[in-house]
Amino acid sequence: MLITDHDKIETYYQALLDREQRFVGIFFVGVKTTGVFCIATCRARKPKLKNVVFYTSFKEALDNGYRPCKICKPTENANQAPEQVENAITLVKENPKEKLTDVQLRQKGISPEVVRRWFKKNYGITFQAYQRMYRINNAFQELKKGKNATHTAFDTGYESLSGFGYTFKKLVGKSPKHSKNKNIILINRLTTPLGPMFVCATDNGICLLEFVDRRKLETEFKDLQKLLKANIISGENEHIKQAKKEIEEYFKGARKTFQVTLDTPGTAFQNSVWNCLQDIAYGTTTTYQKQAEKINNPKAIRAVASANGHNRISIIIPCHRVIGKDGKMIGYGGGIERKKWLIQHEENNNT
Repeated sequence: MLITDHDKIETYYQALLDREQRFVGIFFVGVKTTGVFCIATCRARKPKLKNVVFYTSFKEALDNGYRPCKICKPTENANQAPEQVENAITLVKENPKEKLTDVQLRQKGISPEVVRRWFKKNYGITFQAYQRMYRINNAFQELKKGKNATHTAFDTGYESLSGFGYTFKKLVGKSPKHSKNKNIILINRLTTPLGPMFVCATDNGICLLEFVDRRKLETEFKDLQKLLKANIISGENEHIKQAKKEIEEYFKGARKTFQVTLDTPGTAFQNSVWNCLQDIAYGTTTTYQKQAEKINNPKAIRAVASANGHNRISIIIPCHRVIGKDGKMIGYGGGIERKKWLIQHEENNNT
């Protein structure tokens, strides 16, 4: 859809000037003077306001004769990692016990430099660290099943038990010998039309689903590790795979409810509020006041709002469906524009 609202155009144009990550996927800007279209974070020289138009999908930009910008590559970066990075991630998943070298990546047509830059920007860690986490998670799972630590170390590509033990303890929090009952939190990345998200899970279920640019995300990670007495390492389990599948179906308009199991550490009050959120029907909205009334605590409006703000599992626990009593969009960690998009998306598909 072509954006015609003047206030929204002003907001989007400022987001383009500021290269705001939270607007990735919210709009695609067509530049009349060059015939290209871009995403919010494009590094190219900024056009004048009179020379741009805004669309809500890149398909509409393409349909109106604009071609993808070669700098920001909107059809790739609005939704997913570059192909070379995706291929590198696939190699790690297919070879969890091996350490991939730069030479091996180049042999597969993958630039190690491109992969390194992307991981540092999008994960905040190096590709080598990402690989180590995957290898240690694989070792952790084998140890829990009773496999000998020595065999596990060498099968995972470590040349010494001391090196394996040091890395294992640093990431998991305990030595291989004492880790059988240790809990860990796995973190993975998924792409959506509104930008990339992090998804975390324990053996018990999904414990976090947030946009990667969510405010105070680092604080959420620290709180989660403290509450669950576990370290976060890169990896994937059945809960994460199911969550990715269900989120993809949600964005396609093919899913209105979620079945994936959740793990929500918090107070009894917080969990009562989060359970209440999950009762809000797809395509509808409610208010903090109505939430408070539903949990039989009508005076706890501020406490309900606070609990909503501490929800770590966005979309699946749909705090985006809570709006102000006057109908205004309020308080959403992923950004108000995303909140508006999610509500409109559900209204459009609620047939």
